[in-house]
This record gives sequence, C-alpha cells and structure tokens, in this order.
Amino acid sequence: MNKTQHQFGGSWTDEKLERVRKYLVAYAKIMNKQRFRFAYIDAFAGTGYRATKNNADQDGLKFPEFSDKETKEFLEGSVRIALKIKPRFTKYFFIEKDQSRFSELEKLKDEFPQVSSDIVLVNSDANSYLKDLCENRRWDKNRAVLFLDPYGMQVSWKTVAAIASTKAIDLWYLFPLGAVNRMLTKNGKITSAWRAKLDKILGTTEWYDLFYKSGEEVDLLGSRPVVKKIGDFDSIGKFFVDRLKTLFPGVAENPYPLVNSKGSHLYLLCFAASNPKGATTAIKIAQDILKRRSDGN
Repeated sequence: MNKTQHQFGGSWTDEKLERVRKYLVAYAKIMNKQRFRFAYIDAFAGTGYRATKNNADQDGLKFPEFSDKETKEFLEGSVRIALKIKPRFTKYFFIEKDQSRFSELEKLKDEFPQVSSDIVLVNSDANSYLKDLCENRRWDKNRAVLFLDPYGMQVSWKTVAAIASTKAIDLWYLFPLGAVNRMLTKNGKITSAWRAKLDKILGTTEWYDLFYKSGEEVDLLGSRPVVKKIGDFDSIGKFFVDRLKTLFPGVAENPYPLVNSKGSHLYLLCFAASNPKGATTAIKIAQDILKRRSDGN
C-alpha cells in the first residue's frame, strides 16, 4: 500500500480525493448527531484489481491509461482518508479480493490503533460480499457511505441494485467511463464477451440502440448498410446517470469526469443516495462538492 501522505490541492489526484474527503467530513458531522450507527465501506480497498502487469481487464481488454502513477495514487488513497475523518465513523469495512494486497491492508490496524477494533477487513469478491451485506443485514438502524472504485468493469449492476435496496447507503461510484467507451467499437461489431460485460455493468441491453445508428454508405459499388457509433463520453455518462435514477431516490446531476495527465478519460465520479428522507440533503451536499472550478478542476 502507498503510505505517501497526500497534500491536497496539487495534482488531479489530490483534487478528486479532496472531493470525496469533503463529503465524508460533512456526512460524519451530520450522522454524529443522529441515532444511527454509520459505516464507511470501501469495496476495492487494496490494489488487487489494479496492479496488473499489462493493465488489462478480463477478456483481454487493455487500458494503458490506467498505468498513470497519479491514477494509482487516487485509487489507493480513499482508505486512509476515511480513517482520518473526524468525527470518526462507527465502523470501517475494507474489501479486497487479492490475498497479497489484503495482507498489506491488514497493516492498517497497526497504523490506526485508535480505530483498529472497528476496522473490518474482508478478503472476498466485492460483488458477492456487498450483495450479502446489503440483502441480509438490518439497515433500519444503520447507515453507510460506500465507495465503489473498481480498476475496470468488475461491478455488477445487480450489486448497485442491492445497494439501492438498503435505503440506507450513500454511494460514490467511480464508473469506468473510459473502459466502457473502449468497448463500444466504432463499427458496432462487439464480441459476445464484451456485450455480456456491458450488459452486466449497465444492467440492460438498451445501450446498443442508443449508442449506435444504422444507415447506408454509398461507394462505387453501390450502397451498403453500415452501423456507426454515435455514443460519446457525454452521452455514455448521461445514460449511466439515468440508469442510477431507476434505482435511487436521489442522484447527482453533475458527475465529475476524471482524466489522467495525458487527457485520457478514466472514470466518472458519480453520487447516489438510497435513503428517501435523507436524499435531498445528501444530493445538495454532493452536487456542491462535484461542481467544477473555473480553472477546470
């Protein structure tokens, strides 16, 4: 695990992490005055899904833009930020599938002894554990902020639906915008494996008709049918926000696009609130935090 202390206000990494930190601070202050127990959950707490040699997702889809050093720092920084928030959370759940990364994660209890007894480390698949946590635990007296920060396209829409069903969890989701766009080939010829992954992460097959347009192309040999990609980063992002609205009573209208130092789109930082009573306040805070500054950050 990267033990470098982040000084906010420098790189894009620090700027985006600061947005998450601001929400956690506001959330903890509000919940500290309520009767609920409240937790912070990091679904990909280690770097097991990220530190691959060729930066490839399953099915061989390579993402060279994820090799950027700042990208890795951002993805690894949320755990320690949450552990430093005052007032503190009641519990901390850190989920990591990879055993070697999980072993590094275990050192957190020594690094943060003041909260060590309330750190729950889970060596498991994030989708499986989250579905069980959401569907088989009582949430009437519990609340949580969950950070979904996958390396690629590991998160299932069924997991997102389970989170919404709790009516108790505020969700920050680093939606893999760059990976989704990469799979949407220009000619519309998408392998069955890639289609399955897109269906799984978006929870529907409707995306194809929205991101592609059928037509005809005329050349010296006459006309022939063609399929062209019309989906871009903006339309993909809007589609995903609309998908979240089918599950959550509150969804931030201004998700924040993350690009690396080379200008490559990586993620869309999205926010959704599952509790009907608290959604209005949560969305107000999140949308203010997600506003872009005049300097472009």
